[in-house]
Amino acid sequence: MELKDKTVIVAGVGKSGIAAANTLINRQAQVFLYDKKEESEISEEVRNMISDWNIECFWGKIPEKSRKFDYMVISPGIPLDEDIAVFGRENCGEMLGELELAYRLSKGNYIGITGTNGKTTTTSLVGEILERGGRETFVVGNIGSPVVEAAEKSTDDSWFAAELSSFQLETVKYFKAKVSAVLNVTPDHLNRHKTMEAYAGAKARVFENQTKDDYFVVNMDCEASWKLAGKCPAKVVPFSRKEILDFGCYVRNENIVIKDESGEEKIVCGCGELQIPGAHNLENALAAAAMCYFSGVEIPVIAEGLRAFEGVEHRIEFVSEIEGVKYYNDSKGTNTDASTKAIEALKRNIILIAGGYDKKEDFGPFVKNFDGRVKHMYLIGVTAPIIAEACDKAGFKNYTFKENMEQCVQSAYDMAEEGDTVLLSPACASWGMYNNYEERGRHFKECVKALGGK
Repeated sequence: MELKDKTVIVAGVGKSGIAAANTLINRQAQVFLYDKKEESEISEEVRNMISDWNIECFWGKIPEKSRKFDYMVISPGIPLDEDIAVFGRENCGEMLGELELAYRLSKGNYIGITGTNGKTTTTSLVGEILERGGRETFVVGNIGSPVVEAAEKSTDDSWFAAELSSFQLETVKYFKAKVSAVLNVTPDHLNRHKTMEAYAGAKARVFENQTKDDYFVVNMDCEASWKLAGKCPAKVVPFSRKEILDFGCYVRNENIVIKDESGEEKIVCGCGELQIPGAHNLENALAAAAMCYFSGVEIPVIAEGLRAFEGVEHRIEFVSEIEGVKYYNDSKGTNTDASTKAIEALKRNIILIAGGYDKKEDFGPFVKNFDGRVKHMYLIGVTAPIIAEACDKAGFKNYTFKENMEQCVQSAYDMAEEGDTVLLSPACASWGMYNNYEERGRHFKECVKALGGK
């Protein structure tokens, strides 16, 4: 992709936008920036960086219709029906996302991982296994490191373990993974995608450019995911926690097993050897094992990686034990399905902290899983009254409204008895109260740490 002297407007100055702009400048493109925020609302760190670049910026306003650009690189957080996206389609030679830009600039092989839940854990696990196999590995994407930053360092022998959101996949055109995966599809981001069909369709774009020489790893136990397999041009590799398969990755006699095209069963390791709790994490391990095996990693290396992996920050992360009460940070639980799995993994005697940004989810099924597990819930954020309404309908009355995280943690500490678990698993995005789920999780951990002296 030749970028020298090309005019490129980058829409959105978040992490991926800034990374894209920096790469474009290094490639000698003529770069422009847009953000719907006013300049005064942009962080000082970003403003200083942009000042050093000495480029034209459009703060809080769309460029005039007379302006034309060769490309627009649009950040994944910008819905494609916003005015700036309309401008991009009408006034730019091509509009693409940071993932697509990175793909065109990179070398090597991609393992593209998407799904509603489990992406971060599975991507981290795949990255660890690839590294143990001696490969040059970049763990990138929605996991926190923009793909385009690694693209500049890649070689023909590089492997990208890429966590890909539906937002990132909406703007792909040529992106092609050697191995792709859909872990699961449950309701999420319906405020943006509007329907489950559109949401699943965005996820399915992870495999649209694959061929019969590539592999698609998919959760056979998830009906919505399995339904997508019929549209996939690649070799479909199912994984299942519940079924014995003729081909794929599954559980037999409490062992993780892979059966490839030869029909031979290959035992990877025992399910009990995993250090990450919960049935959902067993599914993540099955998916990771399948992806790595069909990427050419040897079984002993896969087994070593599965046994060693201790999980990721903000996903059922053990924080502390205070006076016989355990505290867990599951800030990555940004939808009801993720938080339900965290509750199921920790079993019972849970004091739950939930609530946040409203993504238009139905909280009814989420609340129904409280029975016998959640003894009390503290609610914060815009969704607090919405979740409370679902609780009332389900007959669950043990909830209390709080204004902030400090109040939630202190009240949970006051209520908790020895043997209880305090769990932050919001079932909602963090926007409105925090910049991202990482910031929310770190704040929770700081609040817990402050209890240590009490």
